[in-house]
Amino acid sequence: MSTALLTDRYELTMIDAALRDGTARRPCVFELFGRRLPGARRFGVVAGTGRLLQALRTFRFGDDELRYLRDHDVVSGETLAFLEGYRFTGSIRGYREGELYFPGSPILTVEGTFAEAVVLETLALSILNHDSAIANAAARMSIAAGDRPLAEMGSRRAAEHSAVAAARAAYIAGFGATSNLEAGRAWGIPTMGTAAHAWTLLHATEEEAFRSQIDALGTSTTLLIDTYDIRTGVETAIRVAGTGLGGVRIDSGDLPTVAADVRAQLDALGATGTRITVTSDLDEFAIAALAASPVDSYGVGTSVVTGSGAPTAGMVYKLVARQDAAGGWVAVAKASTDKASKGGRKAAFRTLDRGTATSELIAVSDGFERIDTPSEHPDARPLQVTLVDHGDPDAAYEGPVGVAQARAHHALVREELPVTALALSRSDPALPTVYIDAAD
Repeated sequence: MSTALLTDRYELTMIDAALRDGTARRPCVFELFGRRLPGARRFGVVAGTGRLLQALRTFRFGDDELRYLRDHDVVSGETLAFLEGYRFTGSIRGYREGELYFPGSPILTVEGTFAEAVVLETLALSILNHDSAIANAAARMSIAAGDRPLAEMGSRRAAEHSAVAAARAAYIAGFGATSNLEAGRAWGIPTMGTAAHAWTLLHATEEEAFRSQIDALGTSTTLLIDTYDIRTGVETAIRVAGTGLGGVRIDSGDLPTVAADVRAQLDALGATGTRITVTSDLDEFAIAALAASPVDSYGVGTSVVTGSGAPTAGMVYKLVARQDAAGGWVAVAKASTDKASKGGRKAAFRTLDRGTATSELIAVSDGFERIDTPSEHPDARPLQVTLVDHGDPDAAYEGPVGVAQARAHHALVREELPVTALALSRSDPALPTVYIDAAD
């Protein structure tokens, strides 16, 4: 399916006007970045890059898309002809998926003509703003959970396609599984799930429901014990499954108190190896509050798929450099109050002191040809990679393989954070963003 109309009308009307005045093919540099971190959090997580690269492959104006634009007089005939042959032939460099970012980080740098680059604005922002918001929340929950596994189970709290994207982003940022089967199929994420309260209510008794589930799934399954009385549910579960029952799930009540009571009851019954999973509207703060409780794993729904209070990453896509009429490069920037951008092409590095990150270092070049390289910053880690080379997306960052690599990369770079970055309270970014002029 074409992704070409997953965009705003003004992207195409700008192309229409640019074709008329001759600026459509002017070489430009666009940048995607966040002015601030959402929710006064201490770091952000880049997610959605692989999905954007796949979407770019199908960003084509076919007969149906052109017919719609023509029938609704969106653009002129000249622009329709341009769009019919549209292919992005430029280049995109940016932060690897799973990488951390901070205010001003040049998460994506898109180079091409004005017409071919500006039309990608809405698509890039809609994917990265959504996925990075989910990853931001998921990373905080992963930090709060520590070594305890997290499962994403929020599909019913999101739109159907957003649910799949949310599962993907959460997995990259530290969750270990999802309830969403399409996310499992499309992105290679482990899936989980056994039964809901409807299963127990379907049967005449809780015991009958448990026996049927054990018969179908074996004693390694997890039984939901809070449909009626939790204490009775635990007793029934162990009577039916024996002390080798894999797990029980608690979805209601004062979780720290209930979890402690259930653990004590399981141990008294001899089910010392039966694991306890808790669900019930968890977020990072609720998970942190359960750190001292005898909980073995968490299932998170609404909070993770809605960004836990910050549903968008707030990223923007701005023109930062262009050629002038004489062919020279000019840095350009927006100067609006509270919305200013910084012009110029940028190279980004993370400075490190004995393995701990100390700053986000951004070297700004007024020109185009000269840009800082890793050799000029030996005490820093370069953050940008080539994602699209002359219109060709790098397949290594796409599909299940790309997701696995992003997840592994995130785990590595999170280890670089100073300990203060792991706190859940509102604060300034954990690392300062430092701008320097590119080396001559």
